[in-house]
Amino acid sequence: MEKGTELPPLSLRVTRADLVRYAGASGDFNPIHWSDRVAGSVGLPGVIAHGMLTMALAGRLVTQWVGDPALVRSYGVRFTRPVVVPDDDDGALVEFSGKVTDVTDVTDVADAEDGARVARVAITAVFDGKTVLGRATAEVVLPG
Repeated sequence: MEKGTELPPLSLRVTRADLVRYAGASGDFNPIHWSDRVAGSVGLPGVIAHGMLTMALAGRLVTQWVGDPALVRSYGVRFTRPVVVPDDDDGALVEFSGKVTDVTDVTDVADAEDGARVARVAITAVFDGKTVLGRATAEVVLPG
């Protein structure tokens, strides 16, 4: 693994049914995630996906690439634009990509294998031609 390595892209559809399941799992029943009327009344273009759901889906790009979620050392994003989810069977298409921006030797990870390294990954999440997450980065421990 080296700087510049591109992760395999991941395209996922988010439907209203996904929002219902996520609301149940997270306890976030804010009506902007299920009611067009309420979403519109607060200036949104429609029902939007939970930001943390979008973040979790972007994290899937990294965990599928590294193969073991336990190897993710850190992960963070900023929410820059909402993912508007239409009331249809197709949902909203969100496209994720990632690129290794740095690889360093591990010096501070307990139980790291000899020769292990940490890869820093920049993640891009695009919906409707626009980036929806900013400063999305993850650090993963790579086996030696």
